[in-house]
Amino acid sequence: MRVREHPILGADSGKESVSVTIDGAPFQAKRGEAVAAVMLANGLRTHRHTAKRGEPRGIYCGIGQCTDCVMIVNGVANTRTCVTPVEEGMTIESQYGFGAKKA
Repeated sequence: MRVREHPILGADSGKESVSVTIDGAPFQAKRGEAVAAVMLANGLRTHRHTAKRGEPRGIYCGIGQCTDCVMIVNGVANTRTCVTPVEEGMTIESQYGFGAKKA
């Protein structure tokens, strides 16, 4: 589900692939693309669950202004995944509440 040909950005650049882990599952990503883009390309829509009601949240603004897409990235909670580029070996985990992993 990646955009291969964009009317403004042009054709897919064929960037190098990197391996990342999202909630324990391996995925291939393109070096430098946002964590949120990798998730969307692989059908993953939920990034975190709210503290009060445990409701799922995902991409909202897509430009780093809100906090709906925050996840635990390489052990750092509250990372805005829409503006965080992937790197080889990155570990990405769903966030529950204010920065906890699922118990």
